[in-house]
Amino acid sequence: MPALAPPSPGPTSPSRTLLTAALADAPLRRALDASDNAVVMTNSSKCVVYINEGFTRLFGYQPAEVLGRHLSEVLLGPHSDPDLLASIRGNVLAKGSFRTDTLLYSKAGQPRWVSLVINASDESSGGPGGSISILTDITLTKMHEVLQTHVLEGMVNELPLPELMALVCREVERIAPEVTASILAVDAQGRLHPLAAPSLPATISRALDGLAIGPKVGSCGTAAFRNAPVVVTDMATDPLWADYQELFAPSGMRACWSSPIRDHWGQPIGTFAFYFREPRAPDALHQRLVDVCLHLCALAIERNSTHERIHQLAFFDVLTGLPNRALFRSSGERALADLQRGRHTGALLFLDLDRFKQINDTQGHAAGDALLSEVAQRLTQGLRARDLIARLSGDEFVLLLSECTTEQAVQSAQRVLHDIAQPLDIFGQTHVPHASIGIAMFPNDGDTIDTLLRHADQAMHQAKSDHRHSLQLFSAEMNRRAQERASLERALQQALSDRSLTLHYQPQVLSSSPGTLHGVEALARWNHPQWGMVPPSQFIPVAEDAGLIHELTLWLLDEACRQLAAWRAAGHDVPCVAINLSGRSFHRPEFAQEISDALQRHGLRASDVLLEITESVMMDARPVTLQNIEALHHQGFKLSLDDFGTGYSSLSYLHRLPISELKLDMAFVQDLTTSATARALTVSVLSIAHSLGMVVVAEGVETTGQQQWLQAHGCPVMQGYLFGKPLPSDEIEAWLCAQAPRPYR
Repeated sequence: MPALAPPSPGPTSPSRTLLTAALADAPLRRALDASDNAVVMTNSSKCVVYINEGFTRLFGYQPAEVLGRHLSEVLLGPHSDPDLLASIRGNVLAKGSFRTDTLLYSKAGQPRWVSLVINASDESSGGPGGSISILTDITLTKMHEVLQTHVLEGMVNELPLPELMALVCREVERIAPEVTASILAVDAQGRLHPLAAPSLPATISRALDGLAIGPKVGSCGTAAFRNAPVVVTDMATDPLWADYQELFAPSGMRACWSSPIRDHWGQPIGTFAFYFREPRAPDALHQRLVDVCLHLCALAIERNSTHERIHQLAFFDVLTGLPNRALFRSSGERALADLQRGRHTGALLFLDLDRFKQINDTQGHAAGDALLSEVAQRLTQGLRARDLIARLSGDEFVLLLSECTTEQAVQSAQRVLHDIAQPLDIFGQTHVPHASIGIAMFPNDGDTIDTLLRHADQAMHQAKSDHRHSLQLFSAEMNRRAQERASLERALQQALSDRSLTLHYQPQVLSSSPGTLHGVEALARWNHPQWGMVPPSQFIPVAEDAGLIHELTLWLLDEACRQLAAWRAAGHDVPCVAINLSGRSFHRPEFAQEISDALQRHGLRASDVLLEITESVMMDARPVTLQNIEALHHQGFKLSLDDFGTGYSSLSYLHRLPISELKLDMAFVQDLTTSATARALTVSVLSIAHSLGMVVVAEGVETTGQQQWLQAHGCPVMQGYLFGKPLPSDEIEAWLCAQAPRPYR
């Protein structure tokens, strides 16, 4: 193959005569011509003296066009390896052979990747005096290898999809110079969006962007519509191109072959097109190129869609489409940095819908989702371009207002409250949503997003507790209270872990015989080493909010059962112990069994404990709550309804549920001697209980006047400081000894 000067005429050598005789052998020639490989022989002057028909099939040259010429003159092209000839000379001279993969060109100018093997064949061994070369077509393999390597490297390097597709187009155009390549994406709405067309005018891509696919939308729009390849050999006359000839005329393109790029479900997600500058159809090389590229394009487009979907899921709320907490934090920190540089103030508004849970509970989560989506739209409508918005979780939204004073923040919050409170229809029912907003100002209330979020959240909760449907500015006092609450929560968690809480027990006595014990109520007490006695009214709500209430309930249950068993073992006659149960514990399917297990551990029966529930438990329509109540009733437990008369309970529940005791709230008892209304309501409760066969326990009895009135009206059991305050277990034993009790059965 080295480009040496053509040989001068001379006498025929013996070796050439042998070669001519050998090639004249018909079976040998037929065998060589039938091979898929190209076989070339050169003489000592490096000129071609023989090619087989495989060479003609591969490169398109007839023997007369090649014989007597240097092979390099025929096959080397613009992108061939410039060092190829030097490598051949050096290796053949030193080793007698050479092997490589290289890019050569056919007569038509089409590139051909070949595996080239050259062996020296001098005259002394009967050869032609130069070399014998065997060239094997590896174009398809090499195309696949080059394209796949470049595309996959681009994917690994996170190359943007348009750049990746442009790389594919350029590589295709290098392999097949007569081709102009174009790649379009097809979106879910069936519209075209250019990804790459590096050799087409930019005006064409702009004109095609957003074009709907259809039965007569050029080659690409039609291919996507049909989900099948479309070949147009003459764009000037084909009806598919009637509406687009004027657009493409300046480009010089005359023919177009477009194939759909399909996803793994077989649906079109793009098109891959070859344009030609003369009317023609694609050939076998083009078909092989497209076969290779379609798979790579589909892989790249689907991967990009997956990345976009992952990004959407990672940084945007699925329901509302708003940014989520993660994106808000990163965007918010950049916004605060801008405010800091410009020495501007800003405001963070933390918004929470009022009574949102009620909509979910009464109308279902679909109604709740519809409300959240509507609220998101209303919040977005009044937003400036420089402001930020996010849905944090549930019914919590947040706004970051840039270059905003306190007065402007309050005005914005008032406008938001007004916009949200406009009526809307949800599944045929009219709702008037409301919200509470907390405001924290940058930089006075915090100079980071996390600090502003925490402080605005505190202000929002203050707005809810003070007056719903309102706004509240953050203050240092709020933060102090929040920090104290957080400290209380951590300490309570530690106390539960250490089992350092204790129980006190308050006597419940018979009205007819105040020295006779009806039972005792177990009440949790917490004596903190630094803070002293922490009242239940302070730590019970913290346990509820922090998710510790079930753990507290199980501890109270176990400790009360242990103490009752210890009293029984010591000979103290305590008829039963009343235990307050958290409503949230009834939401756990295993709760009834946990109660039963506690009694079994301490050798007690169901009749030894009285389970106090609130009206919220009685009204809870959750199947799991009803299943727990039914299971407890089936096991023989008695239920006591605490604080009866202060909630919203329906009397029908008293009939339907296994309630055996009503506890008259102390608010009624305290007013018995001064309020006719309290007396009338108490008489009603006593009458209801008597008619249903229930025991009434009057709480908070502190005076003999209250005691006498309750005795006179038939209240069977009383509890209060008049008979004994909540006492530690050892003091209850002393109380029992002092009363000379007569057991009540």
